[in-house]
Amino acid sequence: MKDEDGHNDMSTVLQTVPLGTTDMAITRVGFGAWAVGGGGWAFGWGEQDDTESVAAIRHAVESGVNWVDTAAVYGLGHSETVVAQALKGLPEADRPYVFTKGGLVWDESNRALTPRRVGDAASLRREVEASLRRLDVEHIDLYQMHWPADDGTTVQDYWPVFLDLVAEGKVRAVGLSNHSIAQLKAAEALGHVDSVQPPLNLIHREAAADVIPWCAAHGTGVISYSPMASGLLTGSFTVERAATLDEGDWRRTSPDFNGEGLRHNLDLVAALRPIAERHAVSVGAVAIAWTLTFPGVTGAIVGARRPAQVDGWLPAAQLTLDERDLDDITTALASTDSGPRGPVA
Repeated sequence: MKDEDGHNDMSTVLQTVPLGTTDMAITRVGFGAWAVGGGGWAFGWGEQDDTESVAAIRHAVESGVNWVDTAAVYGLGHSETVVAQALKGLPEADRPYVFTKGGLVWDESNRALTPRRVGDAASLRREVEASLRRLDVEHIDLYQMHWPADDGTTVQDYWPVFLDLVAEGKVRAVGLSNHSIAQLKAAEALGHVDSVQPPLNLIHREAAADVIPWCAAHGTGVISYSPMASGLLTGSFTVERAATLDEGDWRRTSPDFNGEGLRHNLDLVAALRPIAERHAVSVGAVAIAWTLTFPGVTGAIVGARRPAQVDGWLPAAQLTLDERDLDDITTALASTDSGPRGPVA
């Protein structure tokens, strides 16, 4: 909803928290633009409707979400283009922060190939310029190395490039995604790591045991990804839906979405339903809110391809799980060993 000046009328103001030691304060949930990149590449979600994707991003922003997370590799450039389309024409006061990632280079002659992890300085600089063009922005609010490089470069080689990009004004803050404690320490010795992006959800909790506590101790923000485990924890996923996933959807071959792994994960969803009913929210909102209980987690990246999906998870931004809720979740996780079962466990 817009006010008479054309700005977003945020009837519900979402809480914001500082992103590490940066000058940015972000909402507890952000819009994740992986899926809207579409299909036709190694880790796509199948073909998407760009019109609906744009509507979903705009709906999230108009509902108070103040950051969007994308990556150059999502859709091999397409996600960044969709994000730019969604934000085009928004008044400066209403524009969300735009976070993106680099370091994954694809082969235009064979888009089905797995992108290469590249930390070469010249390559990273080409990527930044390409992202700036696709996003149609003068600077990127947070630029992150998507994965550790495997081209022979180390974090000591490529982290100085990121620090230089800040000094040059091309990016506002810099971070690392999917990096180990040893790599974070090596980067921090050269210059502050503003933010880290690890996976964190009820199924995969390893980051809560090491990376997230390290970030909390070093003033580094954490924007965790896949809090609903790529759709498994939404409450709407079923065995039947898994069997009919699009041919271009990477989840078709994931053990989490097949066989015993899928059945176990859906049992976990069933255990979350009473908690969701107590709070009158979706199962997905409960799953996201759980990730936000960990000290050190600044916000969670949540994907959507349609506006209605945003409405399903938006309550997580302000949902507080009480002791009973957390105890019930810990009990549901008792037979698993992928990491801490709660913020105090």
